Amino acid sequence: MLVIAAFACSAIGIQAPAAAAETWPEKPVTLVVPYSAGGPTDVVARMLAIPMAKSLGQPVVVENTVGAGGTIAPARVARAAPNGYTILIHHMGMATAPALYKKLPYDPLKDFEYIGQVLDVPMTLLSRKDFPANNLQELLSYVKANKDKVSLANAGIGAVSQLCGLLFTSQIGVDLTTVPYKGAGPALNDLMGGQVDLLCDQTTQTVPVIKDGNRVKVFGVTTPKRLPSLPDLPTLDEQGLKGFDVRVWHGVYAPKGTPKPVIDKLNVALRAALQDDMVKRRIAELSSEIVPMDKVTPEALRTHLASEVEKWGKVIRAAGIQGE
Repeated sequence: MLVIAAFACSAIGIQAPAAAAETWPEKPVTLVVPYSAGGPTDVVARMLAIPMAKSLGQPVVVENTVGAGGTIAPARVARAAPNGYTILIHHMGMATAPALYKKLPYDPLKDFEYIGQVLDVPMTLLSRKDFPANNLQELLSYVKANKDKVSLANAGIGAVSQLCGLLFTSQIGVDLTTVPYKGAGPALNDLMGGQVDLLCDQTTQTVPVIKDGNRVKVFGVTTPKRLPSLPDLPTLDEQGLKGFDVRVWHGVYAPKGTPKPVIDKLNVALRAALQDDMVKRRIAELSSEIVPMDKVTPEALRTHLASEVEKWGKVIRAAGIQGE
């Protein structure tokens, strides 16, 4: 009888995770963002949260966990219980971190389950509104003549804005004074306030400011094609910075060991959110592109992340960039 009882308990234990996955979710899901409120990744997360919640039948709560170049949030999610209640949205910083940090407290390729890719976001090169240049050629002339006086903001070590700025300065052959912030939101606020001179930032944050027409100057788009929402704004490539191409991809992750049925439900919710009319309209307004649905899968995100880790690792090591 004891043997039978033990076997029965073991069988119950095996079935418990599956049963829990069937009823999941039974409480709110926390979507962790590595950057500050109001920043580009935060904007994307809050767009997705409402339709994802509708699909899941539970609230999706966006939580900003800021610091250490966007590495605190992934470390937190990697350590979280693998039950699907704590998930992560991150941009290409997930791929650049291994090359930037010698003691990274997580492995992007080993410590997560993958839910799916989300969207690609172009960037724009901006200056404070009273900067003494009105187009890219004037900007380049001024920067080369006054490089010691020009400041270039970014959202922190390893942020996409830093990588975009690095590509810009390396392509024009000038080193500028960089000013790191704890997120793109604060960096843009200080640019608009005149505290810094230049910033390369994602369209999810900059398009509304550019369309306002009174708070910044804009010198170009970082992708080879012009933006549908800003058709009169030329690309940096067509203005002479040949081959300049920086776009930001995003993905959604869960802790390693999260049950497959839970990952499947999260994937369904993500796909539903990306097909929501409000989300599609809002993303188009911000000049971003939802990835094709065949990329909104765990397998596609895993493959893309591995490729990007290799690609950016070479770029970062060649530039000699190192996070603290």
